[in-house]
Amino acid sequence: MNKELVISVSEEEVQIALLEDKNLVELHKEKSVRKAVVGDVLVGQVHKIMPGLNAAFITLDGEKDGFMHYIDLGPEYNSFNKYMKLAMNGDASVSTLAGFNVAPILPKTGNISDVLSVGQLILTQVTKEPISTKGPKLSGVASLAGRYLVLTPFVNKIMISQKIKGGEERNRLRRLMQSICPPNFGVIVRTLAEGKSVSELDADLRSLLDEWANMTEKLKYIKGPQVIHSELNATSALLRDVLSDDFNAVYVDNEQVYNEVRQYIRSVAPDKEDIVRQYKMETPIFEQFGIYRDIRRAFGRIVTIRSGVYLYVEHTEAMHVIDVNSGNHIKAGEGQEDTALQVNIESAREIARQLRLRDMGGIVIVDFVDMHKAENRKQLYDVMCEEMKKDKARHTILPLSKFGLMQITRQRVRPAVEVDVQEKCPFCNGTGTIQSSLVIVDEIESNLRYLKGTQGERNVTIVTHPYIYAYLTKGLYSKRMQWMFRYGIHINVKKSESMGLLEHKILNASGDEVVM
Repeated sequence: MNKELVISVSEEEVQIALLEDKNLVELHKEKSVRKAVVGDVLVGQVHKIMPGLNAAFITLDGEKDGFMHYIDLGPEYNSFNKYMKLAMNGDASVSTLAGFNVAPILPKTGNISDVLSVGQLILTQVTKEPISTKGPKLSGVASLAGRYLVLTPFVNKIMISQKIKGGEERNRLRRLMQSICPPNFGVIVRTLAEGKSVSELDADLRSLLDEWANMTEKLKYIKGPQVIHSELNATSALLRDVLSDDFNAVYVDNEQVYNEVRQYIRSVAPDKEDIVRQYKMETPIFEQFGIYRDIRRAFGRIVTIRSGVYLYVEHTEAMHVIDVNSGNHIKAGEGQEDTALQVNIESAREIARQLRLRDMGGIVIVDFVDMHKAENRKQLYDVMCEEMKKDKARHTILPLSKFGLMQITRQRVRPAVEVDVQEKCPFCNGTGTIQSSLVIVDEIESNLRYLKGTQGERNVTIVTHPYIYAYLTKGLYSKRMQWMFRYGIHINVKKSESMGLLEHKILNASGDEVVM
């Protein structure tokens, strides 16, 4: 698979498009003003305890209060709390955790008011970004993500990504990490680590341990809520997560970001440094790569597929709903059942792409075209599962229900990407209704009365939309003729297709505009 990353930089934001075989599959946006993102480690302050919810609100550094339930404290919370206190008191030994006595595991059930108190400082990590009116969701334990490994302090376990299937490779990675992982640290071996050498994995581990030591150093100077470890920016984080052997180009239209990306890739994969290219053409980079076209086609309430099938996509606070419609499907099947299967399979591939592209999380309900044969329903389910394997977000897919509905849950850690591909109607201002033509006609007549009585005009020309023109001039005793007799003014009416339905202007005998 051919993968390309296209990065467009403006003063307000950085837009990042991931292309797979020239098709847009992911779109990320990062505002210039940075807010807490998933992976950031912060020292927060307990603002309010909610015994009824068994949860607490945590004040962060310049952010909305974060939310933390008792179960979000995590089993290793006691060890992290002990570590934070020692680090804030200047104990240098906790930078390596050598000789650190791990605290007892926090029970799975309990009251948060017995663990936290108002005003207490607490080490937290953002696990879900602010969505709508909700603040970020927080955890009482922290992990540090690298390219091949995730460092998990106080866990003392070696965990291997489930996407690494080979038993021999899993055993190799487990033995390797057991030999180099220091005491009181555990690691999660990521999918990209498959087949990597000892030196590559060891370098990634040392980098994460250095980040832990830097975080420990910052804790010595903490007096209140503050970020002590920032996740990478969106560009670097995306590169870290998706950069692989089939990733062959990164295009950037900004020199500063180009240098940053090139430097990052040089540090993690020196052999791939040359894939970064600076885009210097006058045509906007997203237009050059056809990304604007794909955005206009892929976002919005209605998504059309080339074969004539189309999807209705609706978003609510609780879930996303997708309705599949066969439209004017151009491939003829052997019958209704066969056609429905073709439509549904084609829609399933587009829906899997839409989930990644819009980053839709939570509950997704898909209403497929009804099929009666069990083998067809099973085939559709298998296709959806296969397509969703490309998605790095955790997800669960249930088989079709008897109503033809498929339920999907997808990891939701940030707001869904929304691109407004519709504009507010300039005539109705988004209401769906406009003023009656009679009201417009009354307004024109009022202007004529003003011009006759105040300005003394004797010859005027009304320029208006063709629809209003027809209304004013239709019939022997038209509105135009009535006004001429009533006000003693010679009136000429002209139509202009460039004018809006509710627009008009009045010109005097010299052609100067007197009323607009």
